[in-house]
Amino acid sequence: MGSLGQIGVHSFVFSACTTHSTCDTCVHNPKCLWCSTNGTCTDYPVSYVVPPPSVCKLSQACWGVCWVNLEALIIAMAVVIGTIIISIGVCCCCCCCCKKSHSRVDRDEERFSRRREEIRQRSEDRKVERRVKHDEIRKKYGLIPDSDHPYSKFENE
Repeated sequence: MGSLGQIGVHSFVFSACTTHSTCDTCVHNPKCLWCSTNGTCTDYPVSYVVPPPSVCKLSQACWGVCWVNLEALIIAMAVVIGTIIISIGVCCCCCCCCKKSHSRVDRDEERFSRRREEIRQRSEDRKVERRVKHDEIRKKYGLIPDSDHPYSKFENE
């Protein structure tokens, strides 16, 4: 069994940034910034989000990895974050539009249903009016036996 003091201890120890002589050793420490113009490792100016040009130009500064300068890293991160935000916005708009289109379809369906019902009702009304008119004509000419109408058929007795 090992000693309890060694459990959870990392083998990497942060050292002062000025002691690093190469980019690879410098960028392993997140507190350090490698400047390619003069080949020095300096402390990252934590009071600034982006290091000022007096420390090192962004196109010549490396942080985190040596193969990408800080300027390209910032641009890439901005593009990725912007893409994510736009994607979320588009998804939200699509969800809202889908809900609106479903309610619009329901509203249109209800309107068409009401219109069909009105047309059916008018058709029934016209049918009843025609039937009444036809019955009056039948009574007039005696085709329907009815004794109380004035146009009854004369029968020879």
